[in-house]
Amino acid sequence: MSLNKMSKVELELLSYTDIAYMLLKENKKTMNTPTIFKQICELLEIGEEEYALKIGDFYTSLTTDRRFLLLENAEWDLKENHVVKVEVEEDEMEEVEDVEEMEETEELADVEEMEDLEESIEDDLEDLDDDMEDFSIAEEEETEE
Repeated sequence: MSLNKMSKVELELLSYTDIAYMLLKENKKTMNTPTIFKQICELLEIGEEEYALKIGDFYTSLTTDRRFLLLENAEWDLKENHVVKVEVEEDEMEEVEDVEEMEETEELADVEEMEDLEESIEDDLEDLDDDMEDFSIAEEEETEE
């Protein structure tokens, strides 16, 4: 639903960041913090005094909300409008391969340790079975003598 078609009551149920998200989505252009918050205040009929008191908290909310991205020109946009391109240099790629190789080696070592542990437990159980063969259950009458 468009922000302009929503009633003030419906808008008041939304957080400032939700309204900011809708503004950026509908306008399809980037905006700076004061511009976004000014439009929110106009929609919610918030005065200048409250605008001045709350703009700092609004900025903090935008920085912690993962839906928003602060651009180099100090304007906000939706993160979904941007693609992250990861560039890895060749020497960094070698480091990644070395780490992957170390992880594989560690995994193999862990498997070998588990196999050794299982073998040790089996040996201990066999020894316990052997020890238990020497025991017998005595009747109560036999223990009284």
